[in-house]
Amino acid sequence: MIIQPATRTLSVKEYYFSVKNKEMARLNAQRAQAGLDSIINLGIGSPDGTPPVEALQTVALEAVKDGVHGYQSYTGIPQLREAFAAWYKRYYNVELDPSCEIQPLTGSKEGILLISLTFLNKGDGVLVPDPGYPTYTSASNMAEARIIKYDLLEENGWYPDFDALEKMDLTGVKMMWTNYPGMPTGAQATKELYRKIVDFGRRHGILIVNDNPYSFIRTKEHLSILEVPGAKEGCLEMNSLSKAHNMAGWRLGMVAGQADYIREILKVKSQMDSGIFRPLQLAAVKALEAGEDWFEKLNAEYYRRAEVAYRIMDTIGATYDRNAAGLFVWGRLPDGLKGADVSDRLLYDAGVFITPGFIFGKNGENYIRISLCANVETLERALEKIKSL
Repeated sequence: MIIQPATRTLSVKEYYFSVKNKEMARLNAQRAQAGLDSIINLGIGSPDGTPPVEALQTVALEAVKDGVHGYQSYTGIPQLREAFAAWYKRYYNVELDPSCEIQPLTGSKEGILLISLTFLNKGDGVLVPDPGYPTYTSASNMAEARIIKYDLLEENGWYPDFDALEKMDLTGVKMMWTNYPGMPTGAQATKELYRKIVDFGRRHGILIVNDNPYSFIRTKEHLSILEVPGAKEGCLEMNSLSKAHNMAGWRLGMVAGQADYIREILKVKSQMDSGIFRPLQLAAVKALEAGEDWFEKLNAEYYRRAEVAYRIMDTIGATYDRNAAGLFVWGRLPDGLKGADVSDRLLYDAGVFITPGFIFGKNGENYIRISLCANVETLERALEKIKSL
């Protein structure tokens, strides 16, 4: 390079799964030459199922029409915002004004950076869960904010320790990331937990940003932090069609909250893209109309897969919570074992990749995570390979 990259890039590295996928591609080439089968990847949570048929039919019909291939509104088509509002009312009992309290996104991952750039100044404090989604940290770093990790521990049910939070120096803290059902832990929220989080944020003048893409996966109750009275005044919530509707590659999500917050986010978003392809938006409308039968069928498959994942954990000697939700099974390793070491041994000696917990923070070092985004047959083959060790 004839110039140096921006200083902010020094605070982040290439995304772990991007690096690992390249390594597995290299290893697979070597395995093919040696006559071995490909690595079984139980790492990233990319659903392998098919979206609702109505969504597929809609995008196919709409994409061949004239006049749909140009730039779209930065705020999304009205039908999509109305569909998100109806979805939130139907399943979360949350009233949202589709004209000003919903901003469609190209996936909620985009929203993490957008929200960080919108509300964080250099040096502002951000409370980030440990363990938690790595992008909360990297986006905060790129916004040149000050990362303050707060512990999530198994003995506390992976909930924040509010007594410990109250004792922290919260000077200059402006934002807090929360995520339930938790990734990677699978811990499920309760209405009482959300009330405590909202109260904590309100009393300390901290914007709570709740990331909520797993609230339909292996859950019986769909919860939103915005259901807490007064939550919109100090909370934003992101959601997505990636997990609950098998539409990860479509890049369709949203952020909801008070109109003032949404308006500020739009200032930044409108500088960065030119809207979502209209046929995709119309397909999302159809997907959001899916009934409980869709989620029952979806979860029946994930429950079947989880049973095999539990057997893998048993074989490794890890403990886990059968009541956890989401797309993953999170397991604690026996004392003395590190997730990184176990992950490497399984990758190199068994040809199975399982995510080490350290990538989610120091509190994940003794854990591993199995993705349920592989069918039962594939999970069974992974189990047999691991048993061979």
